[in-house]
Amino acid sequence: MELRETPHSHALRFQVLGPVQAWRGDQPLSLGSPQQQAVLTALLLHHGRPVTTQDLVDGIWGERPPPQAVAALRTYVSRLRTVIEPHRENRARAELLVSVSDGYALRIPAEALDASVFDTRSAEAMAARAAGDAETAHRLLVSALSLWTGRPLAGVPGPYADAQRLRLAERQVTVGEERCASALDIGLHAEVVSELSSLAAEHPLRERLRELLMLALYRCGRQAESLGVYADTRKLLIEELGVEPGAGLATMHSRILAADPTLIPPRPAEVSGPEADGSVPVISPPAQLPADVSDFSGRTALVDELRDVLRNATGQAVVVTSLAGIGGVGKTTLAVHVAHSVRSEFPDGQLYVDLRGAGASPADPAVVLGDFLHTLGVTEVPDSLEQRAALYRSLLANRRMLLLLDNAQDAEQLTPLIPGVSGCAVLATSRSRLAGIPGAHLIDVEELTPAEALALFSAIVGEQRAAAEPEASLAVVRACGFLPLAVRIAAARLASRPRWSVSDLARRLADQRRRLDELQLGNLAVETTIGLGYGQLQPDEARAFRLLSLVDSPDLPLSSVTALLGVDEDRAEDLAEALVEANMLECFTPGRYRYHDLLRLYAQRQNEKLQDTADQHSAVLRLLDLLLPTMRNAAQVIEPDDQLPEPMDRLVSNGLGLTTSSDAQEWLRAEVALLLSAVEAAVQGPSELLRPAVDLLIVLASVMEDPTHGPRVRRILAIADTNAQSYNDAVALARTHFALGTLQQVTGEFQGAELSLRRSLALQDPDDVTPLRSTTANTLGVILSIASRPAEALPFFEQALAIGHKIGYPIGEARVLGNIARAQLDVGQSDSAIRSAQEAVTKARASANGPCLADTLYQLGVVLSTTGSPTAAAEHLREAHRLYRSQQNRLREGYTLARLSTNLLADRQYPDAAEAADESLAIAQEMDAAYCQGLANAALGEALLELGQPARGLACLQEAHALFTRLGVPEALPVRDLIDQQHTESLIPPAP
Repeated sequence: MELRETPHSHALRFQVLGPVQAWRGDQPLSLGSPQQQAVLTALLLHHGRPVTTQDLVDGIWGERPPPQAVAALRTYVSRLRTVIEPHRENRARAELLVSVSDGYALRIPAEALDASVFDTRSAEAMAARAAGDAETAHRLLVSALSLWTGRPLAGVPGPYADAQRLRLAERQVTVGEERCASALDIGLHAEVVSELSSLAAEHPLRERLRELLMLALYRCGRQAESLGVYADTRKLLIEELGVEPGAGLATMHSRILAADPTLIPPRPAEVSGPEADGSVPVISPPAQLPADVSDFSGRTALVDELRDVLRNATGQAVVVTSLAGIGGVGKTTLAVHVAHSVRSEFPDGQLYVDLRGAGASPADPAVVLGDFLHTLGVTEVPDSLEQRAALYRSLLANRRMLLLLDNAQDAEQLTPLIPGVSGCAVLATSRSRLAGIPGAHLIDVEELTPAEALALFSAIVGEQRAAAEPEASLAVVRACGFLPLAVRIAAARLASRPRWSVSDLARRLADQRRRLDELQLGNLAVETTIGLGYGQLQPDEARAFRLLSLVDSPDLPLSSVTALLGVDEDRAEDLAEALVEANMLECFTPGRYRYHDLLRLYAQRQNEKLQDTADQHSAVLRLLDLLLPTMRNAAQVIEPDDQLPEPMDRLVSNGLGLTTSSDAQEWLRAEVALLLSAVEAAVQGPSELLRPAVDLLIVLASVMEDPTHGPRVRRILAIADTNAQSYNDAVALARTHFALGTLQQVTGEFQGAELSLRRSLALQDPDDVTPLRSTTANTLGVILSIASRPAEALPFFEQALAIGHKIGYPIGEARVLGNIARAQLDVGQSDSAIRSAQEAVTKARASANGPCLADTLYQLGVVLSTTGSPTAAAEHLREAHRLYRSQQNRLREGYTLARLSTNLLADRQYPDAAEAADESLAIAQEMDAAYCQGLANAALGEALLELGQPARGLACLQEAHALFTRLGVPEALPVRDLIDQQHTESLIPPAP
């Protein structure tokens, strides 16, 4: 976007009328995460007025802010200052983003914000129009609307942004309405008909738009359509609101009926018809189109594309346009809407037929042709299909007609109904892509965008009712999968139940097992519509449709499809592609397949009804037989010398080959959702699925420390725990507790981790000399060290070290030595700690194992920092940080930066310490790692105190103390001492 007035070439400019963006001169600025953009948005739209911290927190996170919300907010503001005011330290320049009392304000010139420029130009236009200067008004309104580049505040989260999006969108429609009115003032009626039609369709209850559309159509000589707009609007208002049209619309209707000369009536249109030469019957043009819906919403670009194609049906061949999509996606509604909008282009009429292609008895083309011939005036219809088709083509040869052929089964059914020469146009709909028709214009109709779905929902339930609960409204249309039929049913149910809130409906739809039952009203049901398509599948296609839904993954690669179906890859691809052609499955990337959400629920319901549990369990087991060895291959490529726990049962396949670490990392990133979904499906099955599922989860955790998956993994492990106990499987139970303990360690639940790991060790054979027992003992030692119980930790470390030595596991020994060093440090054995940490690094370097080397360098850095060697410590920590970054280990990056910051504090490098702590805090918040957040806040708070920022420093320390106290770790005490010291020095009484 380019604003027309800017203060100077290097001035700041901000955009909110579309995706939030900013520029300094022509240079775009990086505005950070969506939450950071939400902070900027709130400050921009307060136009220099202060916004309190609480209002910002509420505006970004709503009623459930995260525990670290205030600290995160401060981080966002600090980063915005760096972006907006890179030379802020130069006090000769006025500050823009300033702290004001308990909040912030962003003070920029009005012309630097597109929304302010938009308001200014709109106001000037209104003044010009009121003064009778229609040309100036129109020019200013066009200029104002040109500032819009898309959906306002696109991608910005939070309640405040949601509310502002609605406000700005309303302003855009209002000003657009005024622009159309000003265009009519200066005689541009033909130019605005299309725009008014689209706006009126998107906002069916805005009477002013309908009034302007009536006037524009009337001036274009389309009196019947103009009066039709009034009739449709009156019907809509009575049905939806129980009211008659307002005075403006009623007056326009009366003036058109009376041919009011002040409306500037068009010249009489020339009317022509077919010549009667005895061979072609002369009849009134048929008008068989079904009624258009009054609440048609969205799809503006697609509607325009279809209109253009149909209006240009004058070439050498007949224009055939086919709309394909899943049941309920709105193909028929779209086709009817478009057909009505172009019917004036086809003066010889419109034919319509429902070909019933998705049902059990599709229409016979010969019967359809017979009906069409009768409509066209033929009294004696030939018997054969070929003769009927020939006569039909002859009758249409000199006519310009539109044919709407709805719900076609395939190209074979449709072909006889296509005219033979140009001038006519065919608009067809089908659940499958009709690729067999030469030259057809094929269009895939997808589900609505969130904004379009909300517009449709609002049009049915009422804009005020939907706008009062924007989050619940979005939850409803999301649960509907943005499928028009589902949205329409849900909205109609709500509209017929005035005592329900939108939230009530959202809660009912949140239950996936009941969702299909909720999405039915009268004879409309999503399940019935999907069932029509399912009933058309061949038996092996129907089986594939069911089995692929067993794993609730966002999508499935072809290798997993092959495993689930138990066929060779070529056959698996054929079946998947057949489902794609039938629009029962989607393929947006070659070789990857996914369901629409409601289709997946339908497929899962068919599995429940069929109860073919043996086939279903075999499918999931085949998938695990693929994923577990592939996951082990990935782990061994990422950490070549690492020793994984042996699988509980023998592996059947070798899995997919992954040759390089980057290949393995890429596969892991692409398939992590599939891996978790497969485990989730398996742990709920019989005992033969439980063991490989738990093994898969353990290997996944060994190479990916990501607490963001914590809640889901915890739910999976709870089910695994229950089932392992019911199967009396001590081996699986031991591994389940180990997996839970490692998860609890990553998420900072150290007391729970200790309990889980002790249970795991108790269930393992004490004489086992295995990688699992070594890892369990080592992890328990780490937990005890964190809890300041190093003397208890050392025996577990020594046990792990002994097992590692016996099984020949050098990188395991290196890691344990690093942990021993930390424990020795805590019991006062500083020299031993340094020797152990150095030996750990030596072993790791010898193994050439990057992740192990990073871990041991981290440990050595912490030991040297604590024993008074900050320069050497910083060198090791920086090397560890470089390694973690290259390995894309975000969590360990965060920890290393926090430790580096503490080390830099000891070396009095306060600015560098603050920078490292700030980066660590951002990573820790992103990863939801509470202990790392505590370390980063503690270091950042101390650095800020030294840099003369006591208020921010104290806030960080208080946040660190709260986190450490919640986690029950000893780091809370020194932070408490720092806080008390700060209170004493500033004569501020400490908090109780």
